Amino acid sequence: MDPYLGQIIFVPYNRVPNGWAECNGQLLPISQNAALFSLLGTTFGGNGTTNFALPDMRGRAPISQGMMPGSPNNYTVGEPGGSETVTLTAQQMPMHSHTVNAVTSEGNQNIPTNSLPADTKLLDKEYSDANANTTMKATMINPAGGNQPHENRSPFLTLRCIIATQGIYPSFN
Repeated sequence: MDPYLGQIIFVPYNRVPNGWAECNGQLLPISQNAALFSLLGTTFGGNGTTNFALPDMRGRAPISQGMMPGSPNNYTVGEPGGSETVTLTAQQMPMHSHTVNAVTSEGNQNIPTNSLPADTKLLDKEYSDANANTTMKATMINPAGGNQPHENRSPFLTLRCIIATQGIYPSFN
């Protein structure tokens, strides 16, 4: 059975079969691929005069065009999106608390490095039984994290994505 011209499939081959091309963003000459160009145009790139680009599916997952119910996004054919990695901001993290460790014994260090807040005999009532979540001095607990991006992709299996450069020209209603 012949494929439709422009049909995209995933295959487990290490080579590209005859009549197909890899979806790697390559430019094809319009003069040799007029029928395929009439379907794709410059949706995926190219100058539209002498060449056009095939879709580049390397490192990408396909989604259907249109608007998903409940989503503000209306995706169009050829529109790329997403990121392989992402760096979270403080606004993207859920509200949470950190425990502050302290001791009730008398302090024996002059500097705070590698030490815990401790009782001193110089002041009264350094600790309180007031409610938790009291605002402390901003430097009491330092931010954590390395501000480095992390993996953002779902589990995946690598296959070769190819597009039919020869086949039946599709009819449209």
